[in-house]
Amino acid sequence: MRVALVCDLRDDYRALGLSEEAVAEFDSVETIDQLAAALEALHCEVVRVGRGQMLAARLVAGERYDLVFSIAEGVKGRSREAQVAALCELFDQPYLFSDPLTMAASLDKAVAKRLVRDAGVKTPAFAVAEGAANELADWTDFPAFVKPVAEGTGKGCEAASLVHTQAELEEAVDRVVERYHQPALVEQYLPGREFTVGIAGNGNDARVLGVCEILLKPQAEANVYSLHNKELCEDLVIYAPADDGEARLAGTRALQAYRALECRDAARIDFRSDANGDPHFLEANPIAGLNPWHSDLPILAEQNGIGFVELIGLILDAGLARYGLRRQAPEPRRKSA
Repeated sequence: MRVALVCDLRDDYRALGLSEEAVAEFDSVETIDQLAAALEALHCEVVRVGRGQMLAARLVAGERYDLVFSIAEGVKGRSREAQVAALCELFDQPYLFSDPLTMAASLDKAVAKRLVRDAGVKTPAFAVAEGAANELADWTDFPAFVKPVAEGTGKGCEAASLVHTQAELEEAVDRVVERYHQPALVEQYLPGREFTVGIAGNGNDARVLGVCEILLKPQAEANVYSLHNKELCEDLVIYAPADDGEARLAGTRALQAYRALECRDAARIDFRSDANGDPHFLEANPIAGLNPWHSDLPILAEQNGIGFVELIGLILDAGLARYGLRRQAPEPRRKSA
C-alpha cells in the first residue's frame, strides 16, 4: 500500500523566516521519521511528500496514492487545516482523517462550541470579539479566559489570558486581535480538572482510547496548558491516566462531541470541569499531534496499552474501512532455489 505522508516541517518554515511561535504547530523531522517507521511496520510504502503545496504539484502531475496521511496544519486562514483534505477531494484522492468541513469547523473554536452545544454537550459560556474589546462590554462571567479563536498548540494561551476584571479582559482581547490578526474567544474560566480524550474509529465503531488528566507541575506557567507548558511538557506537565467517574464522563461527552463534529478516523477532544466536577467541552483537534513521546494522543494511548504502531494501525484501518478497503499483509518472500 502506497501512502503519501504530508506534513509541515518546522525547519522548512524556519528557513522561510517564520518565528518559533509561528512554527509551533508544525512537526519535527523526528516525528516524521517515527510516523514513517510506524507506517512501514504496517507494510506501507511511504512517500514523504512534504507540505500541501508539494502534494498539489504531484497531484496535478498525475501522481496518485492508495492513501494520503496528512498531518499538515497549513499556515494562513481559519480554514487552513482543511486545505489538504479539500485538495484530496478535488482530485478524488483517498485520504485519512476528517473532511474539510469538520477540519474548518473544529479549528474555529466558537463554531465547534456551537455545534457541540447544540448536540447537548456542555461547554463554558463564551463570546467572540471580532475586532475590539468594546464588543464585550456586557460580559460578566469572571474569571474568564481569552485566546485566539482559531489557533492550536496553546498559541495565545498564557498567564495573562486568565482575566478577572473588565479592564484585564479588554487588554487581553486587544492583545490577541493585534498579535494574531483574528477574533478573540472569551470563555468562562472553569476551575476544575482538565482532561484530554483520545478517540479512534468512525460512526458506531468510534471508541474512546483513553482519558488523560493534564496536571501542571509547580514550576509550570500556572492555571493554563499554555504553549510554553506544552513545548516543555516533559519538565512542566504530568499526564495522568484517569478512569474515575468524572474522567469517564469526560470520555462519554468527548465521544458525543466527536460524533457531533463528524470527526473521522481519530481525534483528540479537550475538556475542563467546573467547580462541581462537571466536564465541559473546550475544543477538538481532528489532526492530533503524533510525536510518540511528546504528543497527547500517543501518550494517552500508550497509557492504555496501545503502542504507537498499533495506534497508527487503528487510524489507518479506520480510514481504509471508509473506502471499503483493508490492509493486506505482504506476500511471503519466495525461497531462492
